Amino acid sequence: MDFTIREPTAQDAPHLAELHVSTWREAYTHLLPHDYFSTEYVEGRHRMWEHVLSHPRDDVTVRVAEADGTLVGFAWAGPGIGDGDEALPRQRQLYAIYLAESHHGSGAAQALLDQAIGAGPAMLWVAKQNPRATAFYARNGFVFDGTEQVDPQAPSITDARMVR
Repeated sequence: MDFTIREPTAQDAPHLAELHVSTWREAYTHLLPHDYFSTEYVEGRHRMWEHVLSHPRDDVTVRVAEADGTLVGFAWAGPGIGDGDEALPRQRQLYAIYLAESHHGSGAAQALLDQAIGAGPAMLWVAKQNPRATAFYARNGFVFDGTEQVDPQAPSITDARMVR
């Protein structure tokens, strides 16, 4: 499968929002409440990506994978985020990386990760119930640091922090 990695433009926001929702559906529908993907949720993703792409920041990286003119994956990284009271284990954080199932195994996820955070120190949160993702991160040198959290909106998903 051929793909290209590029920086998205503001015009990509609606497509990126739809990709974000569809990849979450592929990965987590079985773990989420039946009404999780409400109209409000989808509209929220659209507003979020419109804002992110129309207000670029030097310390934030967004990359998309494109195949045959269609967005099939994305990665989003920036400064580490914490609750303010805790010292962050890393200054760089991978906020999200998702790839359409149809492109799993294509190398696009690796290319996205490499362009979003490189090979340096970073942190991320991963759903413990996503063994494919945790194996991918482990292959890239990440290890669990013992910190976990549960999202009240998705109580069946336990996020675990990984660092390298």
